[in-house]
Amino acid sequence: MDSMNITDITEQDEKHPLIEQRADPYVYYHTDGYYYFTASSPEYDRIELRRAWSVKALADAQPLTIWRKHAEGPMSWHIWAPELHYIHGKWFIYFAAGQSEDPWYIRTWILENDSPDPFCGEWKEKGMLIAEWDSFMLDATVFENDGKWYAVWAQKSKERTENSSLYIAEMITPYTLKLPQTLLSRPEYDWECRGFKVNEGPSVLKRNGKIFLTYSASATDATYCMGMLVADAKSNLLDASCWKKEATPVLTTDENAGIYGPGHNSFTTSRDGSQDYLVYHARPYAEVDLAFALYDPNRHAWVKRIRYDDRGYPLFK
Repeated sequence: MDSMNITDITEQDEKHPLIEQRADPYVYYHTDGYYYFTASSPEYDRIELRRAWSVKALADAQPLTIWRKHAEGPMSWHIWAPELHYIHGKWFIYFAAGQSEDPWYIRTWILENDSPDPFCGEWKEKGMLIAEWDSFMLDATVFENDGKWYAVWAQKSKERTENSSLYIAEMITPYTLKLPQTLLSRPEYDWECRGFKVNEGPSVLKRNGKIFLTYSASATDATYCMGMLVADAKSNLLDASCWKKEATPVLTTDENAGIYGPGHNSFTTSRDGSQDYLVYHARPYAEVDLAFALYDPNRHAWVKRIRYDDRGYPLFK
């Protein structure tokens, strides 16, 4: 293990992208001592993994393509937002994909690998994550709490009144939801409805007896920002009334820092667990054509240290 690469994120590191042209970044620190990184590639055509002994060293780690889009049919277009999870001794990747016949027929799909090393073994397609109704669905994340596994994802409601809202359900298996699902949040504040009415990119941080659920809102330009829901870790997470939604965003564009449209984050920690990190994407400039914002390649992965206030709530600004 190269001790020179095992360094913590500093204030200086926060000022520059960790990895350029990688949106929807997901970092997972595993028991094997590696940090694993995956994200949306700008071509939206594959799923990559890279790993290193520190978060900073991920910048120089060589990516391995573990799966490529199909030539046609399901999973053949818009390969978005992969997340890597280790559940019951197996590796799983949750990702969103459209199809060449209808690029916006976006649904959530799952890959599984039973090798102890996710860089080895075979990644098998386990099919689509089936929700209560069939509609635009993406950005699934999963987490464990009190011995139960849950999925949270973004989906267009039955009424189709918004682009996407956030839903939660318990999991029967890593690729099967226990329905019905529960609506957690829909775009309602002005800062969630700029350009598009969006709640997406959920991510879970468990700290201080709370479940902090961050998400992204509005269009994927400089108005993109992060909101947050909070629940007591001992509460019924499937009861929407147990979640409190913050009325203002928790992370927004910082013109002074040159960081525009921050969002779609994940969480990880320092090796000793003493410091939590926010991993998110943002652009280094504000001007982008909203009609083509998703195809602008310069959403970079950034890392920021997390502080906590007197209530034990995370501070991202």
